[in-house]
Amino acid sequence: MELHQLRYFCAIVDTGSFSRAARQSNVSQPSLSQQIRKLEDELGARLFDRLGRSVRLTEIGQTFLPRARAVLRELKAARGDLEQQRDSLGGILTIGVIPTVAPYFLPPVLTQFSRQYPQAQVSVVEEITPVLLERLRAATIDLALLALPIRGNEFEACPVLTEPMFAALPKKHRLAKLPSLSLKDLRTEPFLLLRDGHCFRDNALAACDRARLHPQIVFESGQFSSLLSMVAAGMGVSIVPEMAVDKNSHCRYTRLADEHADRTIGAVRLRGRSFSRIHKAFFSLLGVQ
Repeated sequence: MELHQLRYFCAIVDTGSFSRAARQSNVSQPSLSQQIRKLEDELGARLFDRLGRSVRLTEIGQTFLPRARAVLRELKAARGDLEQQRDSLGGILTIGVIPTVAPYFLPPVLTQFSRQYPQAQVSVVEEITPVLLERLRAATIDLALLALPIRGNEFEACPVLTEPMFAALPKKHRLAKLPSLSLKDLRTEPFLLLRDGHCFRDNALAACDRARLHPQIVFESGQFSSLLSMVAAGMGVSIVPEMAVDKNSHCRYTRLADEHADRTIGAVRLRGRSFSRIHKAFFSLLGVQ
C-alpha cells in the first residue's frame, strides 16, 4: 500500500469522479485508475462501484475511508512538526568543553548566544578531551571545544582561536620584570603543572621538549587557580595559556618567546552528522561553517 494510492482514493471521494480526481492530483486518469486497482487488489475488495460516469463507495470503501484520511492527516501533521523543528531557533544544544577553556572562553560566548536566541536551551558538559571525544562519537553532545590537533578521521575540527603561552612567576622572581623569556631561562626552576589527562599539560610539555627542557615537576593540580596560588606562594613556576592569565592572582605573567609556544582551540564535531538551525547558529557565532 502506497501513500499516493491513499491520496488518489480520497481525491476520488472528494471530487466524485476519477477524471476530476486525476486533474486535481496532476496525474493521468489511466495512471490513477491503475493505482486504485492495485490498492483494491491488495485489500482484496472493491472500494468503488463504477456507475456510468459516477462512482460510489462500496461498503468496504466506506469503512476504509476514515482510516485512509487518518493516515494522511498524521503524515501531514508529522511533516508540519518536522518543518517547525527544522526551522525553529529553539531546541537543545549540548556543548562539551575542556576544563582549561570552560571558565574563561565559554561564559561570554554563552551570554551573547542566549541574548540572540533566548528560546534555545544550552547544556554544558565539562570534561577532559578523551571523554568528550567519546561523547561526540555517541552523539550525546553536539560540539566540543578542545585543544587541537585531535586524532580520529570521524571528527571534523575548525580552529576558533590561537593564544600564546605565558610563564607564571612569583612577583619577586628574578625574571619577573622581563618583557618575555624563553623556557630555557627556567631550566633550573621547579614546575607546577596540570596533572595527566589535561590536554594543556601536553601543550606545556611539548613546548618544554622543543626547548630541550626537562621540567622538575613538584606540584600537580586539575585547576589553574590552584597552580597560580602555589606560584604566588613561591613554590615554583608554571605555564598557562593567555586566557588563564589572572591579574588578581599575585603572580607575574611573562610571555614565552619560544617558537610555537601557543595553543589552538577548535570546535570539533562528528563528521557527517546533521544539525538543526540552532546548532548552526551557535557554530556561526564561533566562526564555524
